[in-house]
Amino acid sequence: MKTRAVQIALLILMVFQFGFAQSTQEFFDKADVFFKTYIKDGRITYAAIKEDESTLNELIEMAKIITVSKDAPEIYQAFWINGYNLSVIKGIIDNYPIKSPLDRPGFFDTTIYDIGRMSITLNAIENKLLRANFPKEARFHFVLVCAGLGCPPIIDRAYLPSTLETQLQQQTELSLNDPNFIKVKGNSVKLSQIFEWYKGDFARDGNNEIEFINRFRKEKLDIGAKVGYYPYDWRLNDTK
Repeated sequence: MKTRAVQIALLILMVFQFGFAQSTQEFFDKADVFFKTYIKDGRITYAAIKEDESTLNELIEMAKIITVSKDAPEIYQAFWINGYNLSVIKGIIDNYPIKSPLDRPGFFDTTIYDIGRMSITLNAIENKLLRANFPKEARFHFVLVCAGLGCPPIIDRAYLPSTLETQLQQQTELSLNDPNFIKVKGNSVKLSQIFEWYKGDFARDGNNEIEFINRFRKEKLDIGAKVGYYPYDWRLNDTK
């Protein structure tokens, strides 16, 4: 009798795990198609999404019931990176047309999104689920896209567990080698305010932010360069 009960329990567990894996993979697959369809040259075709919100809404509904665990860090990180970017897009579409995410009060810190079986803000996804759980992973800042032109450009594909490490590395390298993102003039370097707001993520273990940047740059910066920060561009990353 006990053997039969154990067999049934194992069967239920296998069915649950298969369904979980299937739904997570389906989310990644559909997100990949969505980003490939609506991202053009690092910007988002909000008007086209607004004309037909069905795909975005389907992804949001799928994301509501998915559960991911930190014990599988690639799946966890990929899900929440995609989830953040999709939630940002959803927030813009719900208020579109709009010129900036800041035109919507509380866009990042009070607007609630139902995702990953949680009710959570964008700031909480970034700071509590990603940065707090993976404090040494500063590359998150180059893949989480806040809908402003000051953010690194959004890519036209989903972040996938199998390619996450490569994608994190590529996007960080692209950003930190972009002269519009890292502005060098003589012995002065102007950095995005991302480096000011999250200084502790980049200046750590005895290194400063220039040393962090040089890990990803082809043309290294002078360690003794004078560092400043240029104003963040909150204009919407819409296509023209």
